[in-house]
Amino acid sequence: MTGSFWQQHDVEAKIRRILRDVPDGIPGHHFGRPFLSAYQLAIEFALRYPQDAAALGLPVGGEGTGQRNSLSQYLAGQLSRLISLGQLPDIEGGFLSNWHLADITFNNQGLPLHSSLTTSGFPLSMFRLRQS
Repeated sequence: MTGSFWQQHDVEAKIRRILRDVPDGIPGHHFGRPFLSAYQLAIEFALRYPQDAAALGLPVGGEGTGQRNSLSQYLAGQLSRLISLGQLPDIEGGFLSNWHLADITFNNQGLPLHSSLTTSGFPLSMFRLRQS
């Protein structure tokens, strides 16, 4: 197979499916669809597509992984790059500030996953499908 992992494994379509399936929206609310953090995307990606996540060989991410690279960083980086190139017009990104934020804990298949960004000075990336 040639091409990047992103292309070989059709990661873009998989991310779109995850973003489309985000629960907890309020139909018709002017805020639109909820955002998912890169951590939430990575957790759901690993749940839905365990073979792809294993093939990448990256931990989901979070505090204490002992690795600089993670699935959440990979997904956020690729999405950010493609959004900036205008290749994902139906996906928008944003940031959640760390201002006055001490911790965010995610449920990673029953295990707590603490964001490594809340004390880093870097905001948390968030993504959602644009309203159609």
